Amino acid sequence: MNALNQQQYLCEHYRFNAEQRLKAFNFFVVLSIFAEGGIFTAVEKGFHPLILTLLGGFVLILCCVFWLVDTRSRQLLALAKPGLKLVEQELPPAARIFTRDSEERGPLVRFTFAIRALLAAQFIFGAGVAIYGLWQWLV
Repeated sequence: MNALNQQQYLCEHYRFNAEQRLKAFNFFVVLSIFAEGGIFTAVEKGFHPLILTLLGGFVLILCCVFWLVDTRSRQLLALAKPGLKLVEQELPPAARIFTRDSEERGPLVRFTFAIRALLAAQFIFGAGVAIYGLWQWLV
């Protein structure tokens, strides 16, 4: 493979997986909104507590599945970074985006932190709803 084909291959791999990661995150947000709408409706209408337990469990499963999907997406993105950094060595230092990002970013200013923080918050919410529903059902 010549250098141009390698560069295109790496860029396309990275672009595809970055887009898939954002699409998965958007899908998670939409599903979470519907699940939480169901939870708030169930509370407002006084549905059976088992419904709350099931909805809370659904949110927990949703968080776990999307955590795994995001982890795999990050792994696939990481596969292209070393090659992209090598391609960048032919560019001026100011244009070496992946190299500069590795050196300059902080631990909190990352998509991964934002995505995982939302997943963790949703997980805690789902666990709370499931436990509350189960407690109300058993009492």
